[in-house]
Amino acid sequence: MKVVVYGICKNEARFAERWVKSMSEADEIVALDTGSEDDTAERLREMGVKVAEETIIPWRFDKARNRSLELVPEDADICVCTDLDEVFEPGWRRLLEKAWTEGAGQARYRYTWSFTKGGNEGVVFWIEKAHRRHGYQWVHPVHEVLKWTGEGAPGVMVTAQGVQLNHFPDAQKSRGQYLPLLELSVEEEPGDDRNMHYLGREYMYKGRWDDCIRTLKRHLAMPSALWRDERAASMRYIAKSYLMKGERKKARDWYLKAIVQAPHLREPYTDLAHALYEEEEWEGVLYFTGCALAITHRPATYICEASAWGSLPHDLRAMAFFYTGRTEEALEEARKALALAPEDKRLLGNVKALEEKGGTVTG
Repeated sequence: MKVVVYGICKNEARFAERWVKSMSEADEIVALDTGSEDDTAERLREMGVKVAEETIIPWRFDKARNRSLELVPEDADICVCTDLDEVFEPGWRRLLEKAWTEGAGQARYRYTWSFTKGGNEGVVFWIEKAHRRHGYQWVHPVHEVLKWTGEGAPGVMVTAQGVQLNHFPDAQKSRGQYLPLLELSVEEEPGDDRNMHYLGREYMYKGRWDDCIRTLKRHLAMPSALWRDERAASMRYIAKSYLMKGERKKARDWYLKAIVQAPHLREPYTDLAHALYEEEEWEGVLYFTGCALAITHRPATYICEASAWGSLPHDLRAMAFFYTGRTEEALEEARKALALAPEDKRLLGNVKALEEKGGTVTG
């Protein structure tokens, strides 16, 4: 099979060599430079990448991705869309071809979106950005996804076990364009529940608490908003917004609604435990962190936050045990928290304080 990697880029010269090396298992690599002011395009060309340059005005991620897809040769069998801040682990092509059965249309594979300071995996989920050359187009101005626009039924989705893509984002890169593009997405397709959820979440990121609450309540009222994991996330974001507004009772009610909506997820329990920690309701902290830690299967969706699967639940339990006079249990939990975040100096200090029998832990 002919495998071609394609992507979009802007001012990412420092990632170019790493990206090309990672993608080099493909037969060909193509890229659309959307207006770099550095030498991204030149570096890519020097390494054999076919590069086109075009400024997309007004900017939309879907338009840029579709233009980059047009650079892929017509005879490609599998197209793999990646960004320059992403890196495949070696052997990805063989595993992708192994999974690609006759009649396949897309492939899903494991994606690590973030890493902790200590290098452990943070947010992990599965993405579906490998696809058949013809019949697919990118849609939505931001948080774009592939949509089947060809004739007849789309190909089947296959799972490429063992394929691993890692994301190492530029922390300095602005997300300023996301909010207006999400507002445009909802304006264009007001019935798309996914876009509505993302817009409400973006309002939360911006500290626009009332807009977040209003938008996510709209999301929850949509007939198509049936995915329990995402509904629970909307409820948690509403709860956080109420918390930031000082309306703690409403916040607690919404956290409880999130737990009822998705009792199989750690995040609602952990969020409520953290809110109760701030109120020094220690028995509640112990109960809800216990519920969270009883969930040992990490879901393969993007509704999976690093904090709930990192040191936080054990850290909260350590604090609750300490402040209720159970220092042995506190030490055990503090050690578990430190094992998950060994670079955290505060957690190390808490372990030492508890080992010395008389020190004070800090949150």
